[in-house]
Amino acid sequence: MENVIVVGAGQMGGGIAQVCATAGLRVTLVDVGEGQIERGMLAIERSLAKLAEKGGPAVADVLANLQTDTSIPVNSDAEIAIEAVIEDEAIKRQVLADLDDRMAPEAIIATNTSSIPITRLAQATRRPELFIGMHFMNPVPMLPLVEVIRGLATSDETVAAVVALTERLDKTPVEARDFPGFLGNRILMPMINEAIFALMEGVGTEKAIDDVMKLGMRHPMGPLALADLIGLDTCLFVMEVMHEGLGDSKYRPCPLLRQYVEAGWLGRKTGRGFFEYSS
Repeated sequence: MENVIVVGAGQMGGGIAQVCATAGLRVTLVDVGEGQIERGMLAIERSLAKLAEKGGPAVADVLANLQTDTSIPVNSDAEIAIEAVIEDEAIKRQVLADLDDRMAPEAIIATNTSSIPITRLAQATRRPELFIGMHFMNPVPMLPLVEVIRGLATSDETVAAVVALTERLDKTPVEARDFPGFLGNRILMPMINEAIFALMEGVGTEKAIDDVMKLGMRHPMGPLALADLIGLDTCLFVMEVMHEGLGDSKYRPCPLLRQYVEAGWLGRKTGRGFFEYSS
């Protein structure tokens, strides 16, 4: 693979575009508005500048592999498109249907969903054998893991091609079965949810809960600070997907998490979650 389309210029999409361009792939980063693209490119440039200071590639060399567009190119040379829009199934299905209409018939379509079943999303396309989950971790440039999730109809050839692409990006592919939450969020989100229950029940303060996990369990970041980084709306959505899809009460979202989302306290992106953040 040499040409990639990434749809969504937010934190995840921008990071995916960055690592693809750094690996020498030709990348088209797509978002619906110039403002979103400008913010995404600025974030990429800042990230590359920090990495360049530590011996990474020159910023200009990576940016030379990146172009942007406000619509999905028709009949492009891209061998794969990676969808990385907001974790909202209706929006994802529309983007995936648009990709299916515009991509070459033999191109692979991947979704960066963190929890929605791949087999279900594949139904937004007419190419389920060429559809796959490619779940990058956040922040994408720093974390080496990519979950590779095949849907019921995904072909072996598609899996092999995406595993090879993941390795070319200097990432480690880990295959997961198509269950809600896959592996990463199946394990991570209940831990975060339980930390929020502990806060709601007054077992400890925000700082105490995070210190226990950082200092006692050697986690690099406490679960509440991590939830703020991920976005509390995303955490709630993932818990809802797992609760609905797996039917087990242990995945019930904490009422305090739901209350924070209803208040608009979504974490770092709004300046307030379980902690407060300066602009």
